Amino acid sequence: MNIGNIIQQERKRRKYSQSEFAAICKISVTYLSLIETGRKEPAIATLKVIAEKLQLPLPVLFFLSLDEKDIPEDKKEIYNILKPSIEATLSNIFAYDKIDDDSM
Repeated sequence: MNIGNIIQQERKRRKYSQSEFAAICKISVTYLSLIETGRKEPAIATLKVIAEKLQLPLPVLFFLSLDEKDIPEDKKEIYNILKPSIEATLSNIFAYDKIDDDSM
């Protein structure tokens, strides 16, 4: 699972700098950087805030962060078949331009 990488990708997709997004989430830039680089595992409360500010349901954030190694061996074939279409669908549903933080 690489949740930090997905957070970084989704933050960049929404055109936020690290400092902007850290301020929106009320965490330090250093902490956000550590999360994004996988050097720190955030608490679930922090992940909830990050997911909310990315306008992604937390389960979607978790799904997007799955790696093939997270999937049981007997499920990998179906996972690899379904993953691209699920990711494309989620991207279409949850892809936004920069989020207006005042509306949150």
